[in-house]
Amino acid sequence: MQKITINKILKKKKKTPITCLTAYSKNIAQIADKYCDIILVGDSLGMVLYGMKSTRLVKMDTMILHGKTVKNFTKRSLVVFDMPYKTYTNKFTAYKNAKKVIKETKCDAIKLEGGKKIVKIISYLTKKGIPVMGHIGLLPQISNSYKTKGKNLKQKKQIFEDALAVSKSGVFSIVIECVIESLAKKITQSVSVPTIGIGASKYCDGQILVTDDILGLSDLSPKFVKRYSNLSKVIEKSIKSYVKDVKQRVFPSNKNVYK
Repeated sequence: MQKITINKILKKKKKTPITCLTAYSKNIAQIADKYCDIILVGDSLGMVLYGMKSTRLVKMDTMILHGKTVKNFTKRSLVVFDMPYKTYTNKFTAYKNAKKVIKETKCDAIKLEGGKKIVKIISYLTKKGIPVMGHIGLLPQISNSYKTKGKNLKQKKQIFEDALAVSKSGVFSIVIECVIESLAKKITQSVSVPTIGIGASKYCDGQILVTDDILGLSDLSPKFVKRYSNLSKVIEKSIKSYVKDVKQRVFPSNKNVYK
């Protein structure tokens, strides 16, 4: 089992589609590790696991705890750590926090949301030897609404310029979120690093989704998500059967007790 490296991700540009999913726990990490090129310890865990209304509420200590777990149980995939809101407000704060993350979690890279405004921060980190994944388009840490981006000329221009600036800052890949298909295609063709889409078309060099969404464990169902399972129903059925067995004294049976 060969470890996926950043160089291997870079070589997939315009060749083999890059596969990415989120993971916050040992069990999901171990399974995703068998198949995914990249595992993102996403700040989406705030909403998915803790019921928070926004990723802005996620704290560094929480992210580090999950980052350690995922990295400890991942052997093959490249593990990327999502830097929480306001942990990279300037290059010095960003470096201090990123250095702590890499040291404590052993993750392979970090992810930062933003375009031209954070290019100097990205450049500073990459020059210091910290691998960075970019993130443009819809920025959950900043945006209050999950609306498609790039529908008007102003947005198209801004997002395209963000993509070009970020691609030249030293990132090894760029997540493009909720951007219209034609713009995502143009960006992918224009930048030298791989693009990873989430609601940004098949023309990106790779795709990422929140694992809980594809498994049917989440209440959210944006247009760009495809559900491959409905585990909520499976879990509900299992719990219902367990409760019934306990009440009817069917469980534990003789094979479930020690003699």
